[in-house]
Amino acid sequence: MILSCSGKRPLNLGVSDGALALCPDTPNCVSSDAKDAKHQVQNYTLALKSDDAWQAVRKLVLKLARTKIVNESDSYLHAECRSAIFGFVDDFELYLHPGDEFISIRSAARLGFSDLGVNRKRVEQLRLILFDHGVLK
Repeated sequence: MILSCSGKRPLNLGVSDGALALCPDTPNCVSSDAKDAKHQVQNYTLALKSDDAWQAVRKLVLKLARTKIVNESDSYLHAECRSAIFGFVDDFELYLHPGDEFISIRSAARLGFSDLGVNRKRVEQLRLILFDHGVLK
């Protein structure tokens, strides 16, 4: 059952031309790179130097429930977040802009139409955690 709910990892993940992938038309994705209000969330604005902030972000992402990092670099992080009951997988991406001192965010469900606001809640939950740890302004 869990494998049937995980879906295949999308091929459009990562950074292209300095931005994360656009959200599809469905309401199960949010992104700070989105141009429409339905999908838009604010970037994470750093209160620390980018290298220090990035290390803290990585550690705090790992503290999110049922989340594992599957790909990371000095400026990009891709984590998979599973739902508690059915094991649906959401792709959570963060892209550090070191010179500009902010992080772009994208969180998207792999399957289905609606996510009942789960991806937006995840982005905002991490925002609060990072703010409480002095990582964000």
